[in-house]
Amino acid sequence: MPTYILMTKLSSDVTARIKDRASIGRTWIEEVKRKCPGVKFLNHYGLLGPYDFISIYEAPDNDTAAKVSMISLAQGAIQAESWAAIPYSRVVELAEEI
Repeated sequence: MPTYILMTKLSSDVTARIKDRASIGRTWIEEVKRKCPGVKFLNHYGLLGPYDFISIYEAPDNDTAAKVSMISLAQGAIQAESWAAIPYSRVVELAEEI
């Protein structure tokens, strides 16, 4: 299954409720699981930089990955981008075909 990287920046409304972070995160994951069958989260990290969080996940297709980003936006992110992640070994194989 394809791997995706979700980069999320939260709105100031959400960051103002930082003490509710665990509850907000659980609600988000529950909604993703309900609306995006087949999504498997591999890891989540908080970041020090232009984004607040990075989530690494697998999804069956690009449409499902887009929905994961849209759910993030609907729940208070001001920016949510899902990027396709290609394993390094596959990048090397593709380069050899050029």
